[in-house]
Amino acid sequence: MPMIVGVKFDNNCKTYSFDPGSDVFAVGDVVVVDTAKGQEMGQIVRANEEVSEENCPKELKKVLRKATYRDFELAKKAKESEPRALETARDKAIALGLKLKFISAEVSFDCKKVVLYFTAEERVDFRDLVKELASALRARIELRQLYERDDVKLRGALGMCGRECCCRAYLKDFEKVTVKMAKVQGLSLNPTKISGICGKLMCCLKYENDYYSEVYKLMPKVNSKVMTPDGPAVVESNDMLKKIVTCKVFVDDTYVIKKFPVEEIRQNKAQQGGKGKEEEADDTDE
Repeated sequence: MPMIVGVKFDNNCKTYSFDPGSDVFAVGDVVVVDTAKGQEMGQIVRANEEVSEENCPKELKKVLRKATYRDFELAKKAKESEPRALETARDKAIALGLKLKFISAEVSFDCKKVVLYFTAEERVDFRDLVKELASALRARIELRQLYERDDVKLRGALGMCGRECCCRAYLKDFEKVTVKMAKVQGLSLNPTKISGICGKLMCCLKYENDYYSEVYKLMPKVNSKVMTPDGPAVVESNDMLKKIVTCKVFVDDTYVIKKFPVEEIRQNKAQQGGKGKEEEADDTDE
């Protein structure tokens, strides 16, 4: 069976699989690997392990060697050259009158390639910029456009919870988040309350969505008419966590606010928290 190791790189939460060859590596070892972007340094986070042919990634790249003193010196030199590459890119863009904003620079381990990340509000022709940067930095140039979520993931930020943004801390990929998730959880639909630093819907809305979606099906709709142990009533609000329904129970010419477990509420199926046409419209990414 094939043998693989797991490797992580700086500023990336994802673990990538590589072919260790005949070498044996331990967790924590720093290695030089062959990637689509050239040679890179990474850290072993999953030691040698055998996997079946079905679970083995296709086109597995190889671990070239355990990092040496010279490799660390090269990596240090590449890291130290990134601010200069970023400053050069910004100066060249201004000189050419290009409306784009450079966010960061990434110099490859062997200093033969520079990847520059940028944002732009409109389409930009940067062919002349690439030529000038290649001449100034004496390396192959690659420009990558970032969008709101990518920008935050790359640079990092603190969310409204006070912790580092999930996309930066541990999320491997962005998952689809919809307005319906906030609605099902009974959250305010005020964009400032449910949006992250990137301006898009918060990734954490996805975490408990499975639970809320199941409970939502059991709960009656707000303002719907139901039958309670104390008689007919109108639903005032729902407590999704405790599965408690707050109702206006009609008594003579007035009403009383009472709470009932959802199991004690009788309702028409049409009044349950199912997906209607209005909610289907919300079942899209912001």
